[in-house]
Amino acid sequence: MLFRRFPGALALCLFGLFAVPAPAQQGDPSFNLVNRSGRLIFEVYASLATDQDWGRDRLGDKALPNGRSFTLRLPQGPCMWDLRVVYERAGGPSEDKRNINLCAVTEVVFEGRQTGQAPAPQQRPQPAPPQRGTQTGATGNPSFNLVNQSRATVMEAYVSLSTEQEWGPDRLGNDTVPPGRNFAIRLPEGPCLHDVRFVYENGQADERRSVNLCDVTNLILPLQRQ
Repeated sequence: MLFRRFPGALALCLFGLFAVPAPAQQGDPSFNLVNRSGRLIFEVYASLATDQDWGRDRLGDKALPNGRSFTLRLPQGPCMWDLRVVYERAGGPSEDKRNINLCAVTEVVFEGRQTGQAPAPQQRPQPAPPQRGTQTGATGNPSFNLVNQSRATVMEAYVSLSTEQEWGPDRLGNDTVPPGRNFAIRLPEGPCLHDVRFVYENGQADERRSVNLCDVTNLILPLQRQ
């Protein structure tokens, strides 16, 4: 009688039994943090929304003046992140933004809506480095020539060790690589495995992980899909 009087209840029960949760969205959560607070930002924290700790200060020994922006390079993966900035001084007033889908935005603006006093951030445990075999532990000269055989100009180039969490500086600096041109990217001798990311003038990116650059003389764009 219960389901005859309330047919919607039966539908809800069946939905609860058979519904499959949608997978968490994945993508590139990197973005520009813009300071429009009218004050100085001394610390910036970004952590996955599922994590309990803020992790390290991503500004390091820098500070972000009002009106300026700072590019946070975050690893490919989950899109939902929490952000915190600390104003004026270490331990000063803070502003938080929670559960942001960073894969869907290119910039996040902080305007000084203070959340509270920032507690001393706890350090997130760093994952142990992977056990390296003969190939993954190879060292040598990872420098290479970027050869642009695509139809678009390359505006940015990022190369970082596969063990690192951030992309680091744009290796092109003020240069660009038009179609049909080459650009030499010089890297220090050391580990061979790197992640690479190239951004075209239309905003699209070409990315590859764990490339043994010591075996590469010319890295040709567009990258061949694996």
